[in-house]
Amino acid sequence: MIEHTPEGLFCQAANAWIDPWRPVPRALITHAHADHARAGCGEYWAIGRSAAVLRQRLGQQITLNCVNYGDEHRIGDARVSFHSAGHVLGSAQIRLQAGGETWLVSGDYKRDSDPSCDPFSVVSTDVLISEATFGLPIYRWPAGRQVAADLLQWWRDAPERASLLFCYAFGKAQRLLAELHQLGVSDTVLLHGAMVPITQAYRDEGIAMVPTEALSSLPRLADLSGRLVLAPPSAHRSPWMKRFKAPQTGFASGWMAVRGARRRRGYERGFVLSDHADWPGLLQTVRESKAQQVYVTHGQSDVLARYLREVEGIASEPLSTLFEGEAEH
Repeated sequence: MIEHTPEGLFCQAANAWIDPWRPVPRALITHAHADHARAGCGEYWAIGRSAAVLRQRLGQQITLNCVNYGDEHRIGDARVSFHSAGHVLGSAQIRLQAGGETWLVSGDYKRDSDPSCDPFSVVSTDVLISEATFGLPIYRWPAGRQVAADLLQWWRDAPERASLLFCYAFGKAQRLLAELHQLGVSDTVLLHGAMVPITQAYRDEGIAMVPTEALSSLPRLADLSGRLVLAPPSAHRSPWMKRFKAPQTGFASGWMAVRGARRRRGYERGFVLSDHADWPGLLQTVRESKAQQVYVTHGQSDVLARYLREVEGIASEPLSTLFEGEAEH
């Protein structure tokens, strides 16, 4: 039902592409990260909770059909529904049914509890296209609440320094702000400008987070001792950091599970936190989907596909795509 084309994954029955790589007439979008939502398409279909971020990134005037989780839509000759992926706000798995077949495109997903987005929904399918960004047995995530508690302790232990935490601007930052809120933190966290509009989009959707303020709203020589500042990885070692005097630095990412990754990237502290499924989460998802055929994309696709064939007895093979692995969103 789904073909691999130069523009991306194409469903002929729906005359639509799923997360196309180039502009196409009709795009079904799993979520608003830049490697899944490309500008220039004729029309977009996506979960309504992702609309504000999609318009921020693709333009306010895009033709956007907003849908709800679980609702079924007739698009062309296909029945299409969107189901929560638990990845970021408004993220979805897309199920397509036509000609007696059911296919499920997972997009990016995670199985861990996350107060900043809807939880993952189990969906049955004949064929599953699954990501494998962290598709190695070494990747096993601690609970997000525990990571936030560790972050809070790190922050509190350095009242004489600014604490700069680098994390992805869309998804990771808001998850941390929501986790800190659940721990009872009421301090105002400072944000790099790239995070401000996306964080507001989360607030507009009712996501409870700690108070935040744009760092740019403070005087240039303001004392930042004891303040927590969130910034995207692109700001690390950039001129933006010149306003901080001897800050402590940390990075929140699933990649911090790899020994030496923190030192290679030049951070003092690493926090293991990912918005993608870990190894147990990937296996759990494949099993619960009851898929008879699995195509694996993004990241460690060869490893996961081989494990599914040889250990789980499920027909599986890698599927190459334009974007591979976790980009620094």
